[in-house]
Amino acid sequence: MTLRIALCAGETSGDQLGAGLVAALRARFPDAQFAGIGGAGMRAEGMEIWWEADALAVMGLAEVLRHLPRLLRLRRQFRQRVLDWRPDVFIGIDAPDFNLGVERWLKRRGVRTVHDVSPSIWAWRQGRAAKIGASADRVLCLFPMEPPIYADHGVDAAFIGHPLADSIALAPNRSAARAALGEAADAPLLALLPGSRLGEIERMLPVFAQAAQRLAVDLPGLRVLVPAANAQCRAAIERVLAGNPLFRVLDGQAQAIMIASDVVLLASGTAALEAMLCKRPMVIGHRISALTYRLVQWLGLLKSRFVSLPNVLAGEALIPELLQDACTPDGLHAALLRWFRDGAAVAALQPRFLALHESLRRDASRSAADAVAELIARSS
Repeated sequence: MTLRIALCAGETSGDQLGAGLVAALRARFPDAQFAGIGGAGMRAEGMEIWWEADALAVMGLAEVLRHLPRLLRLRRQFRQRVLDWRPDVFIGIDAPDFNLGVERWLKRRGVRTVHDVSPSIWAWRQGRAAKIGASADRVLCLFPMEPPIYADHGVDAAFIGHPLADSIALAPNRSAARAALGEAADAPLLALLPGSRLGEIERMLPVFAQAAQRLAVDLPGLRVLVPAANAQCRAAIERVLAGNPLFRVLDGQAQAIMIASDVVLLASGTAALEAMLCKRPMVIGHRISALTYRLVQWLGLLKSRFVSLPNVLAGEALIPELLQDACTPDGLHAALLRWFRDGAAVAALQPRFLALHESLRRDASRSAADAVAELIARSS
């Protein structure tokens, strides 16, 4: 009987992960059929697309509420179509708000389920691991600290490594990146990443920009490059910067900008991991609303000592994290200036970042396919 594998990926990032996974699974199961929700990458690997991945790409509370009836209808139709197709396994790729519910519904009806990309249970609500286990027969984790948390809750989880660690060179070429961006080889260069959500940009960029202006006084000829994730982000960034010639705004190219830079200033998130893999010293600056911060503190929701992945992975403060009241222009300026002026500190950081990079470099697509194949073999 032909093996059938159903998948659901939301947004471009999920489609990219899905394309690598479909290719790796096809290498093991050449005659397998793949179908579900995906994008151009998964289609190119031979998956039958029932709905486009963009159908799930909704961000922000107001947007979610406006699209909720459509999303609920889509979920009902999709999960029934998957069940009727009778797959050997269903794989939900990221998009936990959508996929975990689909997985749970299918699992209760006898379909084997996999959730690819564990939510960040290491940081928030580790007890959520048990609820994720109610949805997924196997969880695929990008970070090594995650499977032990699942094991504490009796959930089968496998560490597969991180795709970014596979795609970014162990020794990125900074000179080539500068040349490609048209930047001088010897100018001091700061990469400034205030986030990819509009609210985050509006909250963080004014503080980051003030810190960069202070830094420019200490570092004559400083260049500050700001990548914009999309047209909306660019418009928001340009509103805040108001044509200040210190800043150069580019469409995308965040990774190239980080590789080209001397130092990176960013809000926490996946970008911090990417900066680490690019071997760039960085400063994390982040603020949330005062009310949200007090609730997080009061309820004890944050389970990690650190918020940035480089520090979490290292288990120590390799890079400065300036959060809430500590996230000021003066504080950020001082932390940035240290990286620019303390060559020994930057040099000491490089082997640590390299070791972390190597620990995450597991050929994630192949490892994910191995984990799915093991589950299929167990259930056959």
